[in-house]
Amino acid sequence: MKTWMTAGAGLALAGLAAGVVYSKAARRWCLTWGATAEEATARLLGDELLADPDIKSTRAISVAVPPAAVWPWLVQMGSGRGGAYTYDWIENLFGLGMHSADEILPQYQNLSLGDVLPVGPNGPGMRVKIFEPERALAFRSVDGNWVWAFHLRPDPGGTRLISRNRIAVPDASWPSRVVNRVVMEPGSLIMERRMLLGIKERAERAAGLAAV
Repeated sequence: MKTWMTAGAGLALAGLAAGVVYSKAARRWCLTWGATAEEATARLLGDELLADPDIKSTRAISVAVPPAAVWPWLVQMGSGRGGAYTYDWIENLFGLGMHSADEILPQYQNLSLGDVLPVGPNGPGMRVKIFEPERALAFRSVDGNWVWAFHLRPDPGGTRLISRNRIAVPDASWPSRVVNRVVMEPGSLIMERRMLLGIKERAERAAGLAAV
């Protein structure tokens, strides 16, 4: 019993220490990687699908091709489809069955409003709630706790690709909050940063541009 108590106390102290290290500035950078201040605070299409999230992230990247050349890579995303363009080996540790495609797959270009994409064998499916070609694509989990929206904004260099996540966390206990703050949020940055870079690299390569 004493060993378990000591271990528990150690974990609690480690969590508190990590929380201190993960400052407000670090958290803001983590949740808004690549986004401008305007993009991070803007009201975007899809926000209304989850009005009061516990976690909100807005991450973005510039892609040197027009929105029409980025859109197909978004449409084919998903488990058993075009993958997520991130670290497949990490995704597949959780049984998500992700295999990121390096080309546009015509058989997965027929996404429609209301379609539900699986998230691994046990995860909640993601239903297409907004489908505006070359402009906006948003999914909401069937349990209603997660909204993931992509926005394409033309700019002089090509496209600003904005990814926004809005997440409700039903478990409000402090261990859950610590795990979300110290583990899940930084982890999501690692995966989503790679995803955004993966889309950029693929779209620019398909257009015959050298990687930047």
